[in-house]
Amino acid sequence: MADMINTYNGLKFKDIFKSLRVRFFIIVAVTGLVSCICMHWIILDSYENRAVSVKSTEVQTQLRILANHLIFYNYLQSPSSEVINAELDMLANLYDGRVMVINDDLKVVKDTYSISQGKTIISEEVVNCLKTGSRGMLSKYDQSNGYIELITPIVETQVIEEQDVSEYGNPNEVVRGVLLTSVSTDTIATTMDILSHRASIIEVLIALIIIVFAALVSYGLLKPFDRITAAINDLKEGYTDKPIVGPNYIETEAIIKAFNALLRRMKTLDDSRQEFVSNVSHELKTPITSMKILADSLLTQEDVPNEVYKEFMNDISHEVDREDKIINDLLALVKMDKTSAGLSITSVDVVALTESVLKRMRPIARKHNIELILDSKRAVTAEIDEVKISLVIMNLVENAIKYNNENGFVRVEIDADHQYFYLSVVDNGVGIPEESLDHIYERFYRVDKSRSREIGGTGLGLAIARNAVIMHRGSIDVKSTLGEGTTFTIKIPLSSVGAKQ
Repeated sequence: MADMINTYNGLKFKDIFKSLRVRFFIIVAVTGLVSCICMHWIILDSYENRAVSVKSTEVQTQLRILANHLIFYNYLQSPSSEVINAELDMLANLYDGRVMVINDDLKVVKDTYSISQGKTIISEEVVNCLKTGSRGMLSKYDQSNGYIELITPIVETQVIEEQDVSEYGNPNEVVRGVLLTSVSTDTIATTMDILSHRASIIEVLIALIIIVFAALVSYGLLKPFDRITAAINDLKEGYTDKPIVGPNYIETEAIIKAFNALLRRMKTLDDSRQEFVSNVSHELKTPITSMKILADSLLTQEDVPNEVYKEFMNDISHEVDREDKIINDLLALVKMDKTSAGLSITSVDVVALTESVLKRMRPIARKHNIELILDSKRAVTAEIDEVKISLVIMNLVENAIKYNNENGFVRVEIDADHQYFYLSVVDNGVGIPEESLDHIYERFYRVDKSRSREIGGTGLGLAIARNAVIMHRGSIDVKSTLGEGTTFTIKIPLSSVGAKQ
């Protein structure tokens, strides 16, 4: 709990409500409190309805018995019976209410309050009860004034003989009057007040429990997010580079997996960056060191023959060319690495572009007695960056020539379907060892370092080619057998849709 409080100490009040933990706490707490309050009122309302119903039934039963007594003692014609008056007063006192006896002329025969006695009462409920008898019995609860009003018919049962009826006869009800009764509900109200008070005390306790529970649950359920945040902060400060481990929820597993993958990716990039800097430093330093040694050799010797001087200067020129090629390849690679570097998309005849590249590469191929072959299955036109794709083809063909055998061949095959075009560069050269296939696109990686330096390779050509292909949302694949040859295949969409513009 203290950790949760410390987390929000530095936040502004308005920003606290942006927290998922705070929102979860509020939702759980409010839901619990509202449910508790609703339950409170539902229980009280159910009790009140039940209590009123029971009391109405109880009083109505007493009134039906009293109505029979009224008929038996002929009270409606002679309201002087002390027994009936005592029963009426007792019933009124028992239920803290008022009882009025009304005859069929709507005249009040008896009023336990002695207010309306002898008066005529006109009431829709009373008139309806006189007409319908037992069906007109009514029980009405007046909550605001705290009483139950009951209307009970005073029924006399008679047997009326009919001419076509046997000796049994038919019973018939005759309504002689109405009992209009008002019963106090003070006892129900008192009981409800007691229940409400106790319920309020219980609600306060439950509210405290709900608040504590909401705080604990919100803290516990969202703890994995704190672990993710702490891991990111530790990574930011440089304290650790270890992945997040431990029990997680299904909802946080995707986040943690993505974070661990990002962490591994960052570590790989950091290692790659350090290796790249080391390789660049080494590659740039080597020609400079060679030029320094050659120049110092000339300076320390006197009367150097022209032939030696010319040989040393040729070597220095060769190292300068090598340095220039490394720098140019690095610049090309950096440009492709920039996210802002877009593609200059135009509609290009891929076959004609490949023929143009092969034409420029033929002088190099002749030096090694390598035959260049173009095999196009069909005419192919694609929306590509002509400069970058020509650089891809040039690097692949140049590598196929340089790492080939005397009197070998390099065949460029072009094909297409309705979505992609395919360009394969096939050679029968020295091949690539299987353990090196996963590393050939790494910057400055060389399968045969001695041969690469001899032929002037920088180790950047395949990295440049792969970046250019990826910028076109394409792919590059390699298959090679040591001593038999290598095949590079690139697949690039015919349309520029999805490429960076």
